[in-house]
Amino acid sequence: MSHFEGLVAAVTGGASGLGRAIADELAAQGARVFALDLDPDAVSAPHTGVRCDIGDDASVREAIAAVVDAAGRLDIVIANAGIGAQGDVEANDDDEWMRVLNVNVIGSARTIRHAMPHLKESPSPAVVLTSSIAAWAGLPQRVLYSASKGAISAMTLAIAADCLPLGIRVNAIAPGTADTPWVGRLLDSAADPDAERAALEARQPSGRLVQPQEVAEAVAYLASPTSGSSNGVILPVDGGMYSLRPRR
Repeated sequence: MSHFEGLVAAVTGGASGLGRAIADELAAQGARVFALDLDPDAVSAPHTGVRCDIGDDASVREAIAAVVDAAGRLDIVIANAGIGAQGDVEANDDDEWMRVLNVNVIGSARTIRHAMPHLKESPSPAVVLTSSIAAWAGLPQRVLYSASKGAISAMTLAIAADCLPLGIRVNAIAPGTADTPWVGRLLDSAADPDAERAALEARQPSGRLVQPQEVAEAVAYLASPTSGSSNGVILPVDGGMYSLRPRR
């Protein structure tokens, strides 16, 4: 029997990209998955789509309530949804900083906050957040995005510490550049998409972009009831970008 059998998972941003891959993997391992997304109509079986704007507190509260109303419980929260931002420190004004931080950082916090009463009742509670290699590595033209993901990593450790007495494990993944629709749109907007893709691939020691399925399997490991000693972990899934310095 699957270790996820009988468990209920909520995945924010679960309609596409990394969120969809994570939802698929958790479902394949036996979980009942609710994909919380701005576009619930884009969610297909076996997942249940629930409209959720993580930038709005009422929307998150209602989405979590809808999951529990439908399933009777909530065991796993994957705080994955987020938005991108480009540019150096001069590129974005205060309004854009507030918009991105509200979605990426506060949005993840409010998702977990509204889930906490239900996680406290679960026999196998787990939270996994989506950070990024940008939290560790100084990437060009990513100041705002990097700041938001650095906050996610720090917040993961703080929430994990607070949740120790509650038995709720809290971890995060830190992907490198993943082959997702969002990255595809960035490449399409480049002056030379092929050259830009080649540069992104060369930046990673593995020589290729991270595949969504690789991220999904890492999330499933961290969320699994069998990973009880993995807590307060920021797990790189980046082809070695964080830790390796190969000679070219």
